[in-house]
Amino acid sequence: MILPSTSLPGWLLALAAAAAYALPAAAGARLGARGGRVALGLAWLLHGAVLTWGLVGQTPHFGFGPALSMTAWLVLTVYVVERQLFPQMQARWTLAALGAATVILAMVFPGQPLHVTASPWLPLHLALGIASYGLFAAAVVHAWLMTRAERHIRLASDSQSGIPLLALERLTFRFVTAGFALLSATLVAGWLFGETLYGRAWRWDHKAIFSLLSWLTFAILLVGRSRFGWRGRGAVRVLYTGAALLLLAYAGSRFVLEVVLGRTL
Repeated sequence: MILPSTSLPGWLLALAAAAAYALPAAAGARLGARGGRVALGLAWLLHGAVLTWGLVGQTPHFGFGPALSMTAWLVLTVYVVERQLFPQMQARWTLAALGAATVILAMVFPGQPLHVTASPWLPLHLALGIASYGLFAAAVVHAWLMTRAERHIRLASDSQSGIPLLALERLTFRFVTAGFALLSATLVAGWLFGETLYGRAWRWDHKAIFSLLSWLTFAILLVGRSRFGWRGRGAVRVLYTGAALLLLAYAGSRFVLEVVLGRTL
């Protein structure tokens, strides 16, 4: 979520993290299982150090690049934890490439400094939003693994996911449920306390519209799962749709604002 824009230590940490991610992403199976775990763990720690330095090392920044970087780090955190429960889980090469890409993206597009007069509650509100991003991103990764496992089962081959199919399905919807709860809290806080947080009341801009559309999509998914037993490819498509709308809500709109239009507000 927050990265330095000009700090030399921050840049050095970010370059080290990107290089550490690139090693398992590029080397693949040549590192072996243990080597891959060590390399990805080191990259994850360096990535966390980058984010921490951005919080305490200088004026915090916020933008679409740092938001995606924090989201990727949260997904890697979930993977690191799950790897202890499912040692055969195979997703580290893809996640390493994702981590490297988002670290570099945040270096190039660090966003704008948070104003010194901003509400002290603003970081909490931003953290809630980014945490919901991370949980939905983890749900998307698990849905992708689930889809891949189903395809391999149909072909009577080894899925190599390392997690039983039903466990993947349960984990996917648990992440969706948790992400939905945080997204709901984020939207309610923005609606009720927008003037305190941002100096202006809630307004119907692209961010708000896409956020509400994503919330509605996830609500439909959870209701469909609970009442009608939605599962499989149909449920995954709805999840992907909601995740795409959520991505457009902040990261997409900020990309257009910061990169295409060259504006900071």
